[in-house]
Amino acid sequence: MAKSNITLTPDIYFENVPRTLNMNIRSELYSTNEFTFAVAVILSAQATDKKVNEVTPELFKIAPTPDKMLKLGLDGLKEHIRVISFFNNKATSIIKLASQLHGENSDDLNYKFPQKYHNRNELMKLGGIGQKTANVVMNVLWNAPNIGVDTHVFRNAHRYGWVGEKENTPEKVEEKLIKIIPSKYHPIVNHVMVLHGRYTCKALRPDCEHCPVAKWCNAKDKKI
Repeated sequence: MAKSNITLTPDIYFENVPRTLNMNIRSELYSTNEFTFAVAVILSAQATDKKVNEVTPELFKIAPTPDKMLKLGLDGLKEHIRVISFFNNKATSIIKLASQLHGENSDDLNYKFPQKYHNRNELMKLGGIGQKTANVVMNVLWNAPNIGVDTHVFRNAHRYGWVGEKENTPEKVEEKLIKIIPSKYHPIVNHVMVLHGRYTCKALRPDCEHCPVAKWCNAKDKKI
């Protein structure tokens, strides 16, 4: 396919990719409530959702709330997540998170974060929750217009020319994307770019033949 005379803009991308690929715009991480979703996101750092989903159903049967996670304890948690990369550090962070959330309603199977944690700065004070994790949690749970920049978002934002070389950290990429992507798309940016990047616009073998925006794409590594 020849180079396009039209740039792949965010408007073209977010109007075409979700609809054409019939995306179910949601996280693929298994969870049972807001606490377990945060735990799953912590576990997913430098690990695939598929690998995380192999261990979380059994873990969340035993420890679906902050209180039950504390009861399981650090060593017990490690046994459940041993196959996940960096499980020692992640277990320590998750137990800290559970300890910080211990209190009123902290053994509710339908656990929800207290309202004060709907603020990103407050959420990032919790164990294991950095900026990317906070963005994903807020976006998925509360529809906040935050963009969690994972490897797929980072890679393809550069691939499409939406960001440049100076945007060399997830924080800088997020700052630029917030500015150039119309606000009406902010709630779906992370989901769409992750799913598109995971299954179609892949790192090594992008499936350009079946990509709904290939005709507008001028990426250097375009395959058709």
